Order: sequence, then C-alpha cells, then structure tokens
Amino acid sequence: LGGQQTRVVADKKKQSNFARTGVVMAEFGHLYEQQYAVALFNKVRFDLEGGGGLQPQLLQRKNPLVNKSIFSGSIFQCLEENKKWRNRFLFVPDTYNISYYDNKATYDKHLPPKGTINCAGYKVLNSMEQYMDLISSSLPGVKAKVGSAPFLKFPSQFPLMLWHPYARHYFFCVETEKEQQKWHAVLQDCVRHANDGLSEEHEVQTPAFTDTVRLYRQAQGHFGTWEMMCGVPSQILSNLVMESLLPELRELISPRLKGKLHERQRNWMLITDAVYSLVQSQCQSQYEVAVQKCEAARSTLEAFIRTDMDQIITSKEHVTNKIKAVVLPKAEKLLKVSIQPYISSILDALMEPTSRGFFEVRDVFFRELVDMSKNSLNNGTKETVAQHMEKISMLAFHPVKMQSCYEKVEQLSLEGLQQRFDVSSPSVFVQRAQILMRKQMDDAVYTFEQILHQSLESQGTEDLCNTIQRCQDRVNKKFDYDSSTVRKRFFREALLQIFIPYMLKQLTPSCASELPRFQELIFEDFSQFILVENIFEEVVLHSVMKDIMMAVKEAAVQRRHNLYRDSIVLSNSDPSLHLLGESPSIDWAEKYGGKQDESSESQRIRRVKQVVSMIQVEGSSELFRDTPTIDVILEENDGAQEEKADVEATTQTRSPVPKVTE
Repeated sequence: LGGQQTRVVADKKKQSNFARTGVVMAEFGHLYEQQYAVALFNKVRFDLEGGGGLQPQLLQRKNPLVNKSIFSGSIFQCLEENKKWRNRFLFVPDTYNISYYDNKATYDKHLPPKGTINCAGYKVLNSMEQYMDLISSSLPGVKAKVGSAPFLKFPSQFPLMLWHPYARHYFFCVETEKEQQKWHAVLQDCVRHANDGLSEEHEVQTPAFTDTVRLYRQAQGHFGTWEMMCGVPSQILSNLVMESLLPELRELISPRLKGKLHERQRNWMLITDAVYSLVQSQCQSQYEVAVQKCEAARSTLEAFIRTDMDQIITSKEHVTNKIKAVVLPKAEKLLKVSIQPYISSILDALMEPTSRGFFEVRDVFFRELVDMSKNSLNNGTKETVAQHMEKISMLAFHPVKMQSCYEKVEQLSLEGLQQRFDVSSPSVFVQRAQILMRKQMDDAVYTFEQILHQSLESQGTEDLCNTIQRCQDRVNKKFDYDSSTVRKRFFREALLQIFIPYMLKQLTPSCASELPRFQELIFEDFSQFILVENIFEEVVLHSVMKDIMMAVKEAAVQRRHNLYRDSIVLSNSDPSLHLLGESPSIDWAEKYGGKQDESSESQRIRRVKQVVSMIQVEGSSELFRDTPTIDVILEENDGAQEEKADVEATTQTRSPVPKVTE
C-alpha cells in the first residue's frame, strides 16, 4: 500500500479492531455472567436429582493418548518469507497441534519448532481450484479471470492446503498421490480434533459459553448452525468478532489494494491474519477476566442455590406455565405446517450415511482381528499377540485406517433443506458423527484389550484363535448396542440443531415483546437463575421434542439401520467386565514383547509411540528446495500457457523424494 497511506490505513484498522472487539466482548461478558448463573443452577439441580442416559456396555478409557504421538514425517512447505519451497519435518503430538521444524535433526535435538498450527476452523484442500474458489469468495470484487494462472506454482501435481477464512494459510506439496492421500487424512484428523475443542468436563463453563455465543448471534439475527463454532473459547470469540468486523475491513481496505490479482489476494490474506491475531489476543484476555469474575462468585451462588433449590424450581415452573400459554399455540401451529412434514426426510438423510459409517467402524475392527487370528495360527505366542495389539490399540486414532469410516458419513447431504432451515453446511453434523465414530472404535478396542488380556493371563496362548473369536463376539454385541444408543442420541441432537433455530427465528418476532412482563413474576433473589429468554427457548424445544423422539423411536421399532428399541436395556448385563474398566491401558510391548537392553534415548523414543508411521526421511529434494513461488502473475491466457509449460518442465526433472512406507 506504501508509505504514509499505509500507516494511516493501519492506524484506522487497529482502532476499528479494538473498538469492535471491545463492543463484542462487553456484550459477551454481560450475557456470559447471566448464563453462568443459569448453567450453575442446572448443574447443581442435576447433581441433586440425578438422571442421565443409558449405561454404555463398552468400556471407556480416560486418557487413550498417554505417551502417544499421532504422526511425524517430512513434507514440502512453501515459506512465506522467501517464497521458496523447503523440506520440512512435521510432528503431530497428542494435542493435534502441528509443529513444523527445519528438519528431523532439529526435532531430535528438542529445539523449538519454527511454528505451530492449531487447525481449528481450517479446511484441508487438495486442489488449487478449490482454494481459488474460496479465495475469490473471501474478497468480493477481486476475482480471477477465466484462464488466469494461480498465484502459487506447486512443483508437483499433489498439493495440500490449509485454508482459513481469517487466519494464515499453509501450502504443502508431496510427490505421489499415495502420500497426498495419507497426509490429507492426517491433516483432516487434526482439523476434526481441533474443531471439537470445548471440554464437556467443564460442566458450568462450557454450557454457559455455548449458550452465550448462541444468544449473542441470535441477537444479531444469525440463527442456525455456525461452522466457526470451533476451537477453544478464544478462537470462537475471535470468529464471532470477525463475523461482524470483516465486512468493515473489506469496505476500508479493498479499495486501497493495488497491484495484480495475486498481489491483492495475498495482501488481503496477510491483513486478515494480522487482524485475527490481534483480535484473538484481546478476546483471550477479556474472556479470562469474565471467567475469573464468575468463578470468584461461584461458591456463594452455589450455596444460595442449594439452600433455596425448591423455591427456585417452584418459581421457575410457575413462570414456565405462563410462558407456555402464550408460546405453545404459536409453536404448535408452526410445527404442524413447517416442521412435521420434514422430520422423516431429514432423519432419513442423517441415518443412512451415519449408520454406514458406524457399520464400517465395526468392519474395520473385525478385519484387524481377522488378520491377528490368521497370524496367530502359525505363531501363536504372546509376543506375536503383543505385536498385533500394539497396532490395534491405537486403531481409532489412525486417520488413514479410519478414513473409510469417515468417508461414509461425508456423503451426508441436506440438499434442498439447508436454505429452508438455515443450515449453513452439513459439515457440523459430519464432524460430530466422525468424532463419535472414533470414540466408538476406541471403546471397542479398549474393551477387547481388557478381555483378551484377562484371557491370556488365565489361559495362556492355548487355542488362541478361539480365544480371540470369543473375545470379539463378546465385544461385537456390546458394540451394536452402544452404536444404536449413540446414533439415536446423535439423530435427536442433530434434528434439534436443525429445527430449534428455525422455530426461534419464526417465533421471536411475535413473542419477544411479550416476554419482559413475565420477568416481573420472578422473585428478585431468584432472577439471576431464572431468565425468561431461556425459558422461552426451553418451551420451544419441548414443543418439538415429542415429534423428534417419536420419529427416532419408530425407526428403532422398524429396526432400520440396526437401531435397537428403547425397551432393550442391557445395563449391568456384564458386571465382571465393568470391573476391568478401572484398569489402565495395557502396554503390550512392555508386558509381552520380551526384555531387551536399551539406551535411555531408545527407551524415551519407545515410550512415546507414534500412531501413524508413514514417511522415512532419506534426504530432501533439491528441486523443491530451490523452487520459488511465482513473483509475477500473468492474468491472460498466454501467461497461463507459459506457466503450464514451466510446470511440465519441472515435473520432468523431478528428483528423489522421501520414501513412503506402509
């Protein structure tokens, strides 16, 4: 942008950033304080009254990734500072935050990484066409002409990109399609894990936070699912700020972006990344202040709730009945006309791909055990079993082996319904289903581990194949039951996520003006635990819940997709198994792998085991090391043809690359 003009624009931009962030966080802090008290009341009430869902049949381990890393390997990365490709060593620990190093030697020396990537909110792309479509849509009015060359030249035809609407983009490249597929699976798993960032262990903070974000967006007129509800609270709040700040930035910055197409696009990316970093820092500090303020008052609030619980419940029920009288007639009319006709079709759209994904989880698990049984026929020793179980124990966290499961649910489509019900994208439901599938696989593997270990300790390896088969049959029955329970819960929650925002959007204009008068019915001492806005939403939720429960129940009665009826309960059907649930994960190599003298470094490496073993670094490619991105982009067809010739010449002179291992 140049000189004095740059400084003026930068100052305006910074002032706008701080002002917008301050406004959003001030409103968020006020709402959060209200929702925190409500969430605390709900938590204390649940603790006193009890409740909960059906007891899972499979065992669940608490910390599956202790002493584990997900992946490490070599890949080519385009460097922003000098526009050149370099061989980089990437390491993915159990946090799924990607660290990248100059080389493996740097990592082995425990030196700090060049950088770390938190993948929350990113999309993993494997074609420049996908990337350019997203870039063009992010900056209206700055679009590529037909046939224009991309602003980045990849030295091979197998690119990988991490795209984010606000944060820095990352560009990688590999030499074979097989490498690309494996890296794509690993990167997608990083995104999937990071997007599932809010911990359910925070029984007050998490519901208070999610309800506050939802209510804030609804006040801005944004109902429906939100793709950027991903990551940790500071990231989500930054996304919330950027949602309203970005249009202002475009209006301020876009007219001042000069140069060729790729220069304008690149400058816009750098600006949004810088703004996003500033916003995130500000959101982090202000969110911490809001949480600390609420946590400081928690013990006093909780003591008050426990003392006056009955009176608070009675007061809430009285107000709820008053609000029902106003809201229910309108809600039931809306249900009959706009919701009930679509419940069945949307449920079908959810059930088919999700159930196929869970069935594939079962099949992948089965195939791994079949391979182990076959190998134990010839060499049925505890050492052989240990070798196989070392691999199987982390099956759920092996993104390449789980890819076939994830792909099934990626076929989920709500086409034709998204616009009607303000569903921005099915990706929210796809990623949630994939997380549940991974959890189900790990439960099955952990349960099998414990049963097999118990059998080996009592019976040894005699008749090992039959022992494996009996353990597998025992696990499969429990898997089918838990799979049904998990999927039914997922279907109910997904339907609520689709219908409730739509109903609130339709009902709020006619009901919102009547709600304040009900606040007068609440005793002042109880007013922080009883909010009429929350009761209004609860009434709307319960109005549609009956129809949703009935639709899912009918699907189970018909045994569609192997769903079980609610009347089939297997609680405490295997009490001896649940005693094993307190056992730690089994270190198969240490227990049965034989004793060997090892150096302290070898022991350290062995203790931190890697789930995915993909690439052995055998030097780097000189071609990639010295290949710069294109500094001048020709936007006419002639330039595209010249670049095509350059790429073809590059491909023909390709040099050796890291070896791919299975």
